[in-house]
Amino acid sequence: MSLGSPRPSAATVQAWKDRKFGMFIHFGLFSEAGGMWNGKRVDAGYSEQIVANGHIPMRDYAALAGKFDPVKFDPDAIVALARTAGMKFIVLTAKHHDGFNMFHTAQTPYNIVDATPYKHDVVKELADACARAGMPFGVYYSTIDWHHPGGNHYIEGNSNPITPAQADFNVAQIKELLGHYGPIAEIWFDMGKPTPAQSARFAQTVHALQPQTMVSGRVWNYQGDFTVMGDNSEPDVAVEEPWQSPASMFPQTWGYRSWQKRDDLQGKIRENIARLVRVVSAGGNYILNIGPRGDGSIVPYEAEVLRGVGEWLRVNGEAIYDTGAQPFGALDFGYATLGRDTLYLFIDKLPADGELHLPGVVDTRLESGHLLGAPAGDAAPASIDAGGATIDVHAFALSAHGGNFMPVIAVPIEGELHVRPHAVAASADGRVHLDAAQAQHFLNDNGFGYEDPSTLYKLRWYAALGRGNYTLTIHYVGNGKPERMDLLVDGQRQTASLAADTGKHLVWQATVHRDHAKQPYAMEVELTPVEPFHKGDRLPVTVNAVDIAPSAGH
Repeated sequence: MSLGSPRPSAATVQAWKDRKFGMFIHFGLFSEAGGMWNGKRVDAGYSEQIVANGHIPMRDYAALAGKFDPVKFDPDAIVALARTAGMKFIVLTAKHHDGFNMFHTAQTPYNIVDATPYKHDVVKELADACARAGMPFGVYYSTIDWHHPGGNHYIEGNSNPITPAQADFNVAQIKELLGHYGPIAEIWFDMGKPTPAQSARFAQTVHALQPQTMVSGRVWNYQGDFTVMGDNSEPDVAVEEPWQSPASMFPQTWGYRSWQKRDDLQGKIRENIARLVRVVSAGGNYILNIGPRGDGSIVPYEAEVLRGVGEWLRVNGEAIYDTGAQPFGALDFGYATLGRDTLYLFIDKLPADGELHLPGVVDTRLESGHLLGAPAGDAAPASIDAGGATIDVHAFALSAHGGNFMPVIAVPIEGELHVRPHAVAASADGRVHLDAAQAQHFLNDNGFGYEDPSTLYKLRWYAALGRGNYTLTIHYVGNGKPERMDLLVDGQRQTASLAADTGKHLVWQATVHRDHAKQPYAMEVELTPVEPFHKGDRLPVTVNAVDIAPSAGH
């Protein structure tokens, strides 16, 4: 999919994808409040949004700046903690919805240098510490601003429109952040409901100053360089774009909450290891948040969680970094990632037979695997039959393996790994029926605002058909106007001109050819917008099914 304007290079995107695990930091004036107001807990919503959730007059909230003095903020220690945790990038809140700026902006005195006794530019301090350590640094920037004149109103879901004056203010601050703080690896825009023109303007302002900065999808209107999942969410469909899953230690808040119950440390460490594995095995990046106290110190519990994840990564990190998504569907034992010449298998639930089954592996040479972190000697023999590959892990007695959570078996590959996709079988007369519910769905995310639902742009099926020509029939519902849609069969593209009848069940037919050279294991059928299509384009009609039958003279 094309984004239609200059964007980070393929090398930049790949480097971003290879980082896999990063640190989010929600730190601001809200940290001083810590989820409390006038001695009472404010438990409605996230604590970083306490001014809205607690119905606090902005003047009273802004007065917190007079005592906000984070003298225990230690940027070098934060970077060191991130490295200990195995994190490869850091993103800090430069400005959240409350409009308080953690950097020295010329646009308003409502910032940490001009309005607090601290007098230091926190963004600059952390950017410099990251530069010293070679750690990629990014900033979070809220496009809504409850302190800005005309923008200081709360809307359910934070879907505030952006006024023209506020958009100008945002652009001026974006120029400051991209112009004065060194290389910015990513800018994490968030919330609001900007117009398409405003979203494009924000993204273009970033790229005009730093072309290689990755822009988050929450700039909205499909203008991001990477897709952002919902808070503490993971995708349940395929994602072709670079993507990131943002997570907080506890789902109730991102900013510091003084009264948050923090228990079961080992459980929390395991929870985040498992989330990291799930995200990376699906092809994404995982960014885990910490919320420093108002004095700038890190909550010890959160530091211990990060150290625990880092301890696991010191043994198993090669299965996380610089890897690709698993080439399988769901695995009964856990998850997988694919390195350059190694398949990594994460064991979440050891099968009763002590064997890891990899469906569809074919025409591949696998060497015996080994357990990451275990002494050399024991091996996990690999075998392949008609059903796929089997990795025998009996030698490791993993059910009693001293607390090794989510152990990883590394299986070297000789040459390329080939996986036969799950394909719909033909009936006795050689026909295949592909229902839309059976298809792999590909969705556009980060559209017109946080509450805008995802939209479908691609359907993909595999059909177990042999060589020859076939008649392919698309069953769809007309939407009231003529439409066009591309059909790809084994990579061969043709355009379907669709009728306009509203609400009627219609068909379109074409002759297609099975190309074993491009897809040796099953016929691949895809429906997409007409090429060239852009991010945000969607399938123009509702597809019910595709039928494929042998052509005459097949």
